[in-house]
Amino acid sequence: MSMIQTGKLQLRTDQPQARTGGDVSTFTQVDFPTPFPDGTAVIVVPMTQTFNGPETPGIRIADVTVKGFKIRFNEVRMGAEGSDGRHVEETVGWIASTV
Repeated sequence: MSMIQTGKLQLRTDQPQARTGGDVSTFTQVDFPTPFPDGTAVIVVPMTQTFNGPETPGIRIADVTVKGFKIRFNEVRMGAEGSDGRHVEETVGWIASTV
């Protein structure tokens, strides 16, 4: 039997792009309203709900556990100038489920 939880948060990123695998120092911690049962595998699916900035706010998720996960924007900008990684505040909705 699957267990599902949902939520939303206001998220912005003032830091450069996260480019080093495993370095989650610029991520925001999100705690589930109710922890999932110990030993279960949890997936998180986030989606930006607003359109406040002109560039695409790429979403990165890390360290998913039964208690929560870490999230950040890594702004996506195409072209010669690339992206600085920063993005204005947006609403991000998420759904988490056991698998």
